[in-house]
Amino acid sequence: MDIKTVKKLLGSLGVKIEGGETVRIHAGGITNCKASYDLVRTMRASILVLGPLVARMGEARVSLPGGCAIGARPVNLHIRALREMGAEVTLKDGYVEAKASRLKGTTLYFDISTVTGTENIMMAATLADGTTILKNAAREPEIVNLAEVLNGMGARIVGAGSDVIVIEGVDCLHPVEAEVIPDRIEAGTFLIAAGMTGGDVLIRGGEPLHLESLITKLRDVGMRVAADGDDLRATGTETVRSVDVKTFPYPGFPTDLQAQIMALMALGNGLSVITETVFENRFMHVSEMMRMGADIVIRGESAIVRGVRKLHGAPVMATDLRASASLILAGLAAEGTTTLSRVYHIDRGYQQIEKKLSALGADIRRVSG
Repeated sequence: MDIKTVKKLLGSLGVKIEGGETVRIHAGGITNCKASYDLVRTMRASILVLGPLVARMGEARVSLPGGCAIGARPVNLHIRALREMGAEVTLKDGYVEAKASRLKGTTLYFDISTVTGTENIMMAATLADGTTILKNAAREPEIVNLAEVLNGMGARIVGAGSDVIVIEGVDCLHPVEAEVIPDRIEAGTFLIAAGMTGGDVLIRGGEPLHLESLITKLRDVGMRVAADGDDLRATGTETVRSVDVKTFPYPGFPTDLQAQIMALMALGNGLSVITETVFENRFMHVSEMMRMGADIVIRGESAIVRGVRKLHGAPVMATDLRASASLILAGLAAEGTTTLSRVYHIDRGYQQIEKKLSALGADIRRVSG
């Protein structure tokens, strides 16, 4: 659903998009520089049109973003960076308004590692006058993929994947044929599903290098995880060993897999401490897991999980995208029936997850009402 949202957003700007799994994007005739609240409110990543619009069109008016309620996730780093590149940026009526005849290259330091901030300013800097240096840049594989696409369009970017990225501005970009990397969070969710159920799952095209932190933890748990090229095979274990987990920006353990690994630790053979360092409000799934019999206590930024022998099916409610996935995983392993409501959250980031799990032998179905 997030892909559909961004296609609608780009369409509202005058971009023509054709196709489904393979899309053709014609951005030669942008007619509008405003990203409205109705589109932006459902997906925080919509803020990513800000930098490119200012760089190419000289102006942008983008609604302050929404998305999952998992923390503040301010856009102040985006705004400060654009100002340091010479843009005039104001906040008015819930919108970020930015103007610049042409952005100027400069050296920027991010106070915290920010994926969308790095992406936004990296895109803006491709058309800036001079060289831009991003320090303490995010290192996620998605940053590297974006840099590869931009370089294919004629940008001059080096250092993506490290904490210092250097962008030499160019006058224009040209079309490119590009491929999106695999979704490491979706792949990781299915690996954890194998651990929840004692299953045996083969994931084709999972890109093991992007999941090293998770694979290490799953092996510590007692699972067998084997890589064969781009394929990953995960096999569950009779006894789930409890391990501690602490989220960090890449290459650390992903915050987007914290809820899922907590579901696995709920079945562990001891005590596990799961610490969330990226988002301050990302334990909303805990109360729902406890309804299923999980033994979890929150202490500040940590959740103390005492493993139980069994989880029990119950009516539960999704609070955000990854919480939805964790509750589905818990339901796979629970005795009885689990009913998950507000599934629109999971549809944002997982395509037909119930069909994929059914193909693996799960008893799962989508019902109306």
